[in-house]
Amino acid sequence: MSAQETSGAQTLAFQGLVIGGRRVAAADGATFDDLNPATGQTLCTVAAAGVADIDRAVTDAGTGFAVWSHTPGAERARILGRIADRLRAQRDALARLEVLDTGKPIAEAPSADIDSAADCFAYFAGIAATLSGRHIDLGAQAFAYTRREPLGVCAAIGAWNYPIQIASWKAAPALACGNAMVFKPSEQTPVTAGRLAELMVDAGLPPGVFNVVHGDGAVGAALVRHPGVAKVSVTGSVHTGRRVMAAAADGLIPVTLELGGKSPLIVFDDADLDNAVSAAMLANFYTQGEICSNGTRVFVQAGLHDAFVDRLVARTERLKVGDPLDPATEVGSLISTAHLERVLGYVDQGISAGARLRCGGTRLPGPGAFLTPAVFDQCRDEMIICREEIFGPVASVLRFNTETEVIERANATPFGLAAGVFTRDLARGHRVVAALDAGTCWINGYNLTPIEMPFGGVKGSGIGRENGWEAIEAYTRVKSVHVSLSGVACPYGQG
Repeated sequence: MSAQETSGAQTLAFQGLVIGGRRVAAADGATFDDLNPATGQTLCTVAAAGVADIDRAVTDAGTGFAVWSHTPGAERARILGRIADRLRAQRDALARLEVLDTGKPIAEAPSADIDSAADCFAYFAGIAATLSGRHIDLGAQAFAYTRREPLGVCAAIGAWNYPIQIASWKAAPALACGNAMVFKPSEQTPVTAGRLAELMVDAGLPPGVFNVVHGDGAVGAALVRHPGVAKVSVTGSVHTGRRVMAAAADGLIPVTLELGGKSPLIVFDDADLDNAVSAAMLANFYTQGEICSNGTRVFVQAGLHDAFVDRLVARTERLKVGDPLDPATEVGSLISTAHLERVLGYVDQGISAGARLRCGGTRLPGPGAFLTPAVFDQCRDEMIICREEIFGPVASVLRFNTETEVIERANATPFGLAAGVFTRDLARGHRVVAALDAGTCWINGYNLTPIEMPFGGVKGSGIGRENGWEAIEAYTRVKSVHVSLSGVACPYGQG
């Protein structure tokens, strides 16, 4: 199907900010247009927050925090559970909104986006009522205990590839701990964050506990620097992460940064060929390759290399690219024509550097930002396509000989978000992932992110973790309390 046949020409209602539980226009009336990337047409008009709006959102969040932080954990759990229920009840409608806003296939969005969001709220609902400190026995004369307390108003900034999932991954643990949040979605995908906020209010979340402000990077920067913010969580590029961390340092505000990657997927000779090829396809072409943890450096051991590449190319050429709302579509539109041009630039660089383009890498005619998935082989580590994050459907296959060699080459990157290993030798699988500089690893699988498992990177790929118990630690502080059971032994002034 060509891009010209893309459906979904639909205009949504005005997308206001969500402050104090209500949709509102920006104080100065500023707006911007949100485009459907598959058609290039305006999807909706969005309120553009200014400094006054950010100040109001943080102030209202502070008011909401005063109520929410004193709400018993069991009641917080019930409300978070109702949010999960509402997400599931509106699964199809929310998935359609996400497709219109992101260009990803409707075949993906219900499970990868909406179900993940619902699972996140359900998981942290189960934790909210169990939060506690610990008792420390200090003998007969004293004891100590700790309190796990919320931080306050948390600022969160999302990315455009998984809008409602990212909003939920940040909001659910923060709210479970008793915090309030001001969330800024990407200006390229602003729609579902506001809808999520409405579902929260409908589920009983007090006004102001979750607020949404729209706008570009300047809005995010102002939010991070606001003196009323106690914590910052960002999903985005390494460049954005550095700027956020520098701004947060002025106020000594803790940060969680989930940034970019150039992750290795390592396939040994003894791997199941079909499983390894399937993983490589998921690790490069799911959501048009617009996933930070993607395994875009596919290292294949020499004995399996040729068969692997042939199988990968054959299956990649059969992928259906087209209308994101067609259930048969497997690869949708990239987020924008500007991003498409950037990805095409990488394809040209790969060819110029001597990599062999085995398939794909061409733009489809018509509106939208459609690119046929590309597979390169005869790649070398020093090539730009093997060093820089492309964030598009471009796989680079590299040959290796030994385990020691591939570990060294896999780690030779400033990134460290994820890694995958395919082998039937599980001892080797565990040995290799232990040696890889990556925060999230898979053995005989890829890009599986259950909410129970913490997710995040090392080195240039970020700081901190989302999901799992580690997210609770990121949104709480520990207070230590010493209790004396006897008099105070003071030698001063006794004569």
